[in-house]
Order: sequence, then C-alpha cells, then structure tokens
Amino acid sequence: MAKRALDREYVWLQCAETGDLNYRTELRVKGGIAEKMKLGLKKFCPRLRKHTLHKIKRK
Repeated sequence: MAKRALDREYVWLQCAETGDLNYRTELRVKGGIAEKMKLGLKKFCPRLRKHTLHKIKRK
C-alpha cells in the first residue's frame, strides 16, 4: 500500500476565470503528468454556472 501513495498525488483544479479551487483530484505522477492535464480540463464552475478551463494547482 505504501508504494501506491508514492505514485499518486492530490492536486486542486483552479478555475482560470475566477481563481476558485473547485475540484480536488488524485494524479499519477510516477511517469510524469500527462500533457492533457498540464493544459487543463473543462470543468463546471459553480460561480459562473458554465464550463470553464481548470488548471492544476498544487498546495
């Protein structure tokens, strides 16, 4: 079980328009972060009530 913890990391997804930290997710970082995740994901922003670009934010 300890090995799995080293392969993954918790990150926040931050809205590019409002700056809100809306989502917390777990990423696999062992082989590097995928290019798709580095660019960001389209997720729902509750404040704007629409889908916006969310980028990775590490705390």
